[in-house]
Amino acid sequence: MTARQEAPAGAAVTTAAPAPGPRGGRRDSMLAADRRLGYWLVAPTVIVLLAITAYPLFYNLWNSFHHDVVTSGVPATWGGVSNYQRMFTDNLFVPSLVRTLGFTVVSVAVETAVGLALALTLNRAFPGRGLVRAAVFIPWAVPTVVSAQLWKNMFDPQNGFVNYILTALHLPLAHTTWLGGTWTAWAAILVADAWRNTPFMAIILLAGLQVIPGDIYEAARIDGAGAWQAFRRLTLPLLKPALMVALIFRTLQSFLIFDVIINMTQGGPGTSTSVLSYLNYQAFLVDFDFGYGGAVAVALIVFALLIAAAYVRAFRTEQVL
Repeated sequence: MTARQEAPAGAAVTTAAPAPGPRGGRRDSMLAADRRLGYWLVAPTVIVLLAITAYPLFYNLWNSFHHDVVTSGVPATWGGVSNYQRMFTDNLFVPSLVRTLGFTVVSVAVETAVGLALALTLNRAFPGRGLVRAAVFIPWAVPTVVSAQLWKNMFDPQNGFVNYILTALHLPLAHTTWLGGTWTAWAAILVADAWRNTPFMAIILLAGLQVIPGDIYEAARIDGAGAWQAFRRLTLPLLKPALMVALIFRTLQSFLIFDVIINMTQGGPGTSTSVLSYLNYQAFLVDFDFGYGGAVAVALIVFALLIAAAYVRAFRTEQVL
């Protein structure tokens, strides 16, 4: 009998997969060990984050289903969804939500446009670019409370710098009480917020511009593309990942705006500049109504998650397309 035999006609010939050798098994075990080590290394951070965020989240959720006014001296009682019903029947929540959304859209649009213009400018080579970059990023390093108080003083109708400049240049609105009217107060808030946060947009977008290779612009110029065509067809598509990151962060920050409001207007005049975060502050720390405050806090979290999910979905759609 020969060592090799012919297979019968019509019979299927199968080839067995080679058994994993000792080298492959060792590699798999090393990868599994590295994975376990990674889990152990991040576990303390995850536990700390859960301890910091999970307890307040569940405490607010528990509060939102109870009637709990601390100053009343009455123990918390089960209220079901009454606090959520109160939100949408109250004459403060829905207007505050509308103001919050409106401010978020306007502020993010303005800061993105100005931040992109700054990033494009700072990405060019010119004398003193390092000094200009440092100067542009200074406002972002100023604490929000400090910048808000600074702009409140600048918009002071008697001694403020804004009215002084408008008067010296003989421009309209030179004698405006900026924080005394609804639209002028919102304009002042927008300026204060944009002054501090536009550099953040510029930093993120400048980092995105830095990784775009210059060779593609040189090739585009050789092909006859102008500056606008290069910006629209090259810069914007390649900048989309950085732009999406900047938009997510700034949208959530604008939606949760609080420091500027409480320092400049405290929700006034009247309640015309009250936003959801300020309404939450009033419920918790002014009225000590932990039940209603918990419901507003849960609503803030839900809206923030919806905004983040919408951006992530849009980003994934762009990647697929």
